[in-house]
Amino acid sequence: MIGVRRREQVGISVGVLLLVALPTALHGWPATLRSNLFTGLLLGAGWALMWWRSSPRAASVTALGLFLAAMVLDGGEVPYGAVALYSASFAVLALGWSGRAAWWVAQCGLAYLVAVHYVAEMSSGVATLMFTVPAFAAGTVLRLRDETARELAVRAEELESERELFGEIALRHERARIASELHDIVGHAISVMVIQAAAGQRLVDVDPARAKQAFAAISESARQGSKDLERLVQLLGGGATDGGAGTDLALLEEMVTRAGRSGLKVTCRFEGDREHVPDPVAHLAFRVVQESLTNALRYAPGAEVRIVVAVHERGRGLAVRVENGRAVTSEGAFAGTGRGLIGLRERIQALGGEFSAGVTRPSGWAVEAYLPGG
Repeated sequence: MIGVRRREQVGISVGVLLLVALPTALHGWPATLRSNLFTGLLLGAGWALMWWRSSPRAASVTALGLFLAAMVLDGGEVPYGAVALYSASFAVLALGWSGRAAWWVAQCGLAYLVAVHYVAEMSSGVATLMFTVPAFAAGTVLRLRDETARELAVRAEELESERELFGEIALRHERARIASELHDIVGHAISVMVIQAAAGQRLVDVDPARAKQAFAAISESARQGSKDLERLVQLLGGGATDGGAGTDLALLEEMVTRAGRSGLKVTCRFEGDREHVPDPVAHLAFRVVQESLTNALRYAPGAEVRIVVAVHERGRGLAVRVENGRAVTSEGAFAGTGRGLIGLRERIQALGGEFSAGVTRPSGWAVEAYLPGG
């Protein structure tokens, strides 16, 4: 870039010599000091434009000042090439200021032209305007174009930064969603297996038949967890799931049935028409019940669990309430990660729904969720 600017300055310097010095020499180099000073001022004005790109303000003001000094001196005839440099000075003047300052500079330029008109004793101002106003307008257009290009470049960088930020947010959101899904699937299956394994260990010697049932529940829970994981992998991979598996609300009934076979005292009641419930809503309702059953197994073993799923008219909304009583026994109880309810709340709120969970009397627990149907 420095080399290009250096070549540009050399080119302008040579051009000034060709436009001012060469015509003056061809017509006979002046012999008086005044005439030589006049020519020197014209050459200096032209050479000042070499810095039009790096310092347009200083270059234009210096050039126009030297041109005005030359006209005041009036040491000879102005070469036609110097008139071109004079016009170029006004173009550079327009490049130096922007915004409101550009209007003040334009007014100063007009005052400058009035001064030049009287100093040079011109009979008509048409020539003065003809060689200055179009050049100033061209410089203004060039400046506006450069400003627009810079603004567009800045905006492009901002958009690229926003795109990267949105990409990171989307990635974190997707990771959180996958983590919540895995927590729901694996957490429920492991909770059932841990509790049933503990029960089987206690019963294997005293009640082999019930121990056998406990181990059968472990096997069933493991198989179901494997199917759920396979279904999740298919969904994440963009593939179609097995249409024969049924909707999430139908799977909810199966899950409640399996929970009952595993020894959990659970009842489930559906209200309203389930046919028009959107898949995302049904899926979240399934997860709410699944997480609630998992927590009941962990924190309230032996307690009765009551589930109510109420579908509003034509699937316009769905309400889920899962309530369990106090723990009947402390055997088999174990703590979870605490992420399940948090993940559910985030997903339900992202869908525009409402979620609450808390203690009920006496010493029970209730989870309630409202999911809009779209």
